[in-house]
Amino acid sequence: MEKSSKINKKAISGFIQNNAIIIIIFFIILYVGFKKDNFISWDNFKNLAVNTAGRFIIALGVSGCLITKGTDLSAGRIVGLGACIAASLLQKSGVSGKVFPDLPNLNILLVFALTLLICSVFGFMNGVIISFLKVPPFITTLGMQTLVYGICLVYTGSKPIGSLRDDYTVIAKGSILRIPYLLIIALVCGALIWVLYNKTRHGKYMYAIGGNENAAEVAGVNTSRVKIKIYTLAAVLYALAGILLAAKAGGTSVNMGAGYELEAIAACTIGGVSTNGGVGKVSGILIGVLVFELLKISLQFLGVETSYTYIVQGLVIIIAVALDLRKYLAKK
Repeated sequence: MEKSSKINKKAISGFIQNNAIIIIIFFIILYVGFKKDNFISWDNFKNLAVNTAGRFIIALGVSGCLITKGTDLSAGRIVGLGACIAASLLQKSGVSGKVFPDLPNLNILLVFALTLLICSVFGFMNGVIISFLKVPPFITTLGMQTLVYGICLVYTGSKPIGSLRDDYTVIAKGSILRIPYLLIIALVCGALIWVLYNKTRHGKYMYAIGGNENAAEVAGVNTSRVKIKIYTLAAVLYALAGILLAAKAGGTSVNMGAGYELEAIAACTIGGVSTNGGVGKVSGILIGVLVFELLKISLQFLGVETSYTYIVQGLVIIIAVALDLRKYLAKK
């Protein structure tokens, strides 16, 4: 009995340490729920779902990089580039300030495919530089972040893009059985990534690289090819998120997506994706994104100024990574 009690105490203690941030934020959410009558409502749920959708897709892209002991600081800028490309090609005819005044109405699926393809090139470049030139992911993606931002500035002329076509913006406004399209798209992406991570050879190789890259190479894993695939897929997911976010906002600019990579990394870490590689689940990523978004919404309901909200978010990011490192050191 005494041994069982010690095991239970150890299990409870381990659970609290591993999920400290989630538990703290959960109590904050409960407090706000009791204090504010309209916090727990369908409208707030819909707002949460729409806000979570884009961030979840970005976090899915970042997760693969983190699982292989990498990172992707270019995520936010690729989101912005994807948004600007899609928006510039899907503006209404005859509006003033149209990026391409003589451009006819293009097929929306063709525009989406073109946007994903263009953005995937930058992810492919990240993977190649990291794999073959052996430049650390932090430096590679930091440089790519600036490069993509510069390209986006040149492409848009630093001007905002608006007057988007109705068949484009309906993606953000529409719903099926009161469930927003954006949430459905995000959940489909999550399901596909879950299958990729858990039921394919690529997923096994990815976790093997994160656990021990040298051992994976000895076992015959083509680590370079796997990394290139991971960063290319990540860029495709960022571009998709950019397309959806532009539709949601009804327009975009070069600053769309700025800083989203940090939120994605924080959400992944909160959800159990280790920055030290080899660990991470899609369900945990979703929980991490939801918790992070609920924290922001809770602070808004409590009337906390935006300036202080950024301070809280920054602290959450630091604490999440610190706790992850603590778990890693404890295992060694």
